[in-house]
Amino acid sequence: MATLSIPTHRHTLWHFLPGLALAGAITALALWLGNIPSVAALGLGALTLAILCGMVIGNTLYPKIWQHCDGGVLFAKQHLLRLGIILYGFRLTFSQIADVGASGVIIDVLTLTSTFALACWLGQKVFGLDKQTSWLIGAGSSICGAAAILATEPVVKAEASKVTVAVATVVIFGTLAIFIYPMIYPYVTQWFTPETFGIYTGSTMHEVAQVVAAGHAISPETENAAVIAKMLRVMMLAPFLIFLAARVKQLAPAGQAQKSKITIPWFAVLFIVVAMFNSLHLLPAWAVNALITLDTFLLAMAMAALGLTTHFSALKKAGVRPLLMALVLFVWLIVGGGAINLGIHHLMA
Repeated sequence: MATLSIPTHRHTLWHFLPGLALAGAITALALWLGNIPSVAALGLGALTLAILCGMVIGNTLYPKIWQHCDGGVLFAKQHLLRLGIILYGFRLTFSQIADVGASGVIIDVLTLTSTFALACWLGQKVFGLDKQTSWLIGAGSSICGAAAILATEPVVKAEASKVTVAVATVVIFGTLAIFIYPMIYPYVTQWFTPETFGIYTGSTMHEVAQVVAAGHAISPETENAAVIAKMLRVMMLAPFLIFLAARVKQLAPAGQAQKSKITIPWFAVLFIVVAMFNSLHLLPAWAVNALITLDTFLLAMAMAALGLTTHFSALKKAGVRPLLMALVLFVWLIVGGGAINLGIHHLMA
């Protein structure tokens, strides 16, 4: 994790304040929009809304004021992002693993690894995408949507436009999933109970907010199982990032590989440490809830900053190939993820 440098005469508080204030204002707007029932029903969480609002402002007002705001916006994209990922651990406890059982753990591991491996192959061999875009879309599809993409960005050192393209795929197909999964359920009740369909939902859908929306539309049992399975999948983010950091090092050009060491994403390690601490239940519930609220605000500020620095021309330049790749992954999660769920439940029955 990058360390924060001590501000110099060129980097005083006033250098960061305008950009941080702008990102904070966009985040407040996103949180307000997210509390509107009709918006919340669509499964659009604060992170998604923050990047959408940031992109609108970033392509209209921001080009006129970027010189004053650039320092704070970049600070939000880099340092607030890492702090947000660390605090994300307060959403998890290791007891959640016991709640879904060994079958849930195996399902999540198989779904994550198969989806990310498919993303790597599709992106580079079929759709001709660069490694960074393939990795980002793969991370968002296989783990936890926008949060996973944001956490992966500093490991692979991706450009803002590539991150935004990956987030867009999560928004599009994750939103579709909110409506598709409840439509599927009546046709698969001979294979799935409400609880096992919840595990299927949590192990294959993109965003936490989307999982909640889809599970809630079916039954309380489905919603609870879906959230637990999803949060377990989120917990796999840290080991995934450490593996990916080693892979990035391995694939580096020969000259660069000799000069550099494997960059351990320390924010991912601290994310697990925080989850372990949270599992001890040493903090009162109100304190944990306050930290989760702070975490949502920090991550949303990072997304707002990302949106501010993304230009529509860059998205247009990306073309339809990233969307086609994400579509194939979406179909795999529904069909292949369903097969994985049924197979594991059958073997461990």
